[in-house]
Amino acid sequence: MRNILFISLDTVRADVAYSGKMPGIESLRRGGVTFRQAISSVPFTPASHASVFTGLQPARHGIRHLLRERLDPGATTLAERLKSVGYATGAVVSCPGLNKWYGMDRGFDHYDDEIPRLPDGSDPLTTPDVKKRGLALKRAPLVVERALDWLKHQDGPFFLFAHFFDAHWPYEPPEDFCPEAANPYEGEVAYSDHYLQRMLRGIEEMGHVLEDTLIVCFSDHGEDLAGWYPNDHAGSLGHPYEEGHGCLLFDATQHVPLVISAPGLPRGVEVASQVRLVDIAPTVLDLLGMDKDDVDGLSLAEFFGPEGKGASRPAYCETYYPEERRADGQYPDLAPLASVRLQDDDQDGRKKVIWQIGTDTVQLYDLRTDPHELNGQTLSGGAVPQA
Repeated sequence: MRNILFISLDTVRADVAYSGKMPGIESLRRGGVTFRQAISSVPFTPASHASVFTGLQPARHGIRHLLRERLDPGATTLAERLKSVGYATGAVVSCPGLNKWYGMDRGFDHYDDEIPRLPDGSDPLTTPDVKKRGLALKRAPLVVERALDWLKHQDGPFFLFAHFFDAHWPYEPPEDFCPEAANPYEGEVAYSDHYLQRMLRGIEEMGHVLEDTLIVCFSDHGEDLAGWYPNDHAGSLGHPYEEGHGCLLFDATQHVPLVISAPGLPRGVEVASQVRLVDIAPTVLDLLGMDKDDVDGLSLAEFFGPEGKGASRPAYCETYYPEERRADGQYPDLAPLASVRLQDDDQDGRKKVIWQIGTDTVQLYDLRTDPHELNGQTLSGGAVPQA
């Protein structure tokens, strides 16, 4: 594995990514291993990416709110580890949530986080409104242009992180690349997918062989479209504060795509077992033969057999973003949440427990009989400890 390429399709739901409408994603899936049940630790950008790049859960990497914390100084990033063994490291990111302020640039020789200011002239990094933040982004064509421009100057092995933010609100695709798109959100996903393909072609045209490259394509979280999909909960469906993502832990935001391809890995394999985004960093370290101790995730190497078999892993999720939404006075009853999603190895049983942190408000969902999480069972008992 001479090179490593990370592709983040920010805000892309698993069901849309795997709908068959996105030729770029489908091409990656044909060439690698698709994890059909991958779960994000956090439903907002900086905290979720911190788990991807450190292999740590939020309590250990330190980012638990949208605006309050930076990456813990003691957390080692994947870029830092790869740079230490000779990789050139470059990133092109496209939203406020990956600004250098958070510390996600650690280990990158080149970290392009330039984005425009908001339409009113204000700094997008200072607003806690995830929807408003979506107005400040670097569009996919510029992400590809700058990623390829950095890459053309690299002679040795590289680690490139390309981040696409187009699927985020306000869902206004500049061009139509998907006649089958059911709504503007899918149009934005298709827009990112089109430029993903252009980037992959550009990399090959430079002489880099993708078959010799470890490629990890994922989304940091999904999106609640307030009724466009059957498992939405936002807007008039009872949770107006959730339109987009951040406050709840249902599968609309926590179930995400994950595709990994690399030399020696099987092609076109689908894994039905449950895994986590926090497993990505230890997987890369494992494939490179590097030390993967002191992380919360586990290597996914056991799934890289011809049938993709392996044991499902319990998935922990949390969000403290409700505390920030509550502070604006609109939703005084919002509380931080945590959840654990469980899946049997035979895929017949799938359950989720969601609780308000520090209270005895606990809901149990049977995802086999209630896949859209509409009928939670209230559990009684003592207060659940702080996560």
